[in-house]
Amino acid sequence: MDDINTPRQLSLLPSPAVPVQFRLDADTRRRGLRHVAEIRQQLAARQAARLEAEQGAGRRPRRPEAA
Repeated sequence: MDDINTPRQLSLLPSPAVPVQFRLDADTRRRGLRHVAEIRQQLAARQAARLEAEQGAGRRPRRPEAA
């Protein structure tokens, strides 16, 4: 028997192993994936602005793989 206090992770991708009460319809998955993509785009823009500011200040830019 599942413990109701056990945290569960919603999945934005379809998976038959997900219990019925945690399954999302296709529209909800699309909106969720679109939102994740928007957040990633915002983070990339912030990082690019940071790198540009560092270069403008005469600093050496950080290597992305070193982060």
